[in-house]
Amino acid sequence: MTVQIITIDGPSGSGKGTLAAKIAAHYHFNLLDSGALYRLLGLLLFQKGLLNQIEAKLDQCIDYATHLDIEFKSNETATQVLLEGADVTNTIRTEQVGEYASKVATVPELRKALFQRQRAFIQHPGLVADGRDMATSIFPEAQAKLYLTASAESRAERRVKQLQGMGLDAKISDILSNIQARDKRDMEREVAPLKPAEDAYIIDSSTIGIDEVFKLMVDYIDSRI
Repeated sequence: MTVQIITIDGPSGSGKGTLAAKIAAHYHFNLLDSGALYRLLGLLLFQKGLLNQIEAKLDQCIDYATHLDIEFKSNETATQVLLEGADVTNTIRTEQVGEYASKVATVPELRKALFQRQRAFIQHPGLVADGRDMATSIFPEAQAKLYLTASAESRAERRVKQLQGMGLDAKISDILSNIQARDKRDMEREVAPLKPAEDAYIIDSSTIGIDEVFKLMVDYIDSRI
């Protein structure tokens, strides 16, 4: 029996993570937060002093990517993320670690190392995969492909609120600059650039709320699976 796959791609801060979790809960599907994998690898390479030496020590970096020691502990309200046994749940959501992840994502060999780890999430009853290239690269066979976007300004405002809600300091000017730089890097990278799949349903959430976006997504998914 074919496993149903729903992909939700889009730029940083578009709300795809929140909506992917809601969609997964709605359909009782498994959830893959691919961005967390890249953030975790970026954080680990930074901790090991390798982030700025990836090309020079590529084999070592590939080994870390292949054997990434991570664990996701979920309950009804949240997911705890462990890296080599340490709780990094909040750390991996910082803008700095987002920058680390974006650097890692430009390296084809590291993307390849994480490919099979992501494919392993295909399990019954179904999968909701959230990321940058889920539909175009990792799960091209997905039955329902969504691309969620929003203006850089609206994404920066949401990101500031999210970080402040986590008790972290955040300046909107810094966040906006980071988002614009990351968008440029993600869209212009040679391997699996950020872009909608040809058959993706594109939703711009700049001026609409999460409940309305969720309804649009469910209506589309129900027509596809």
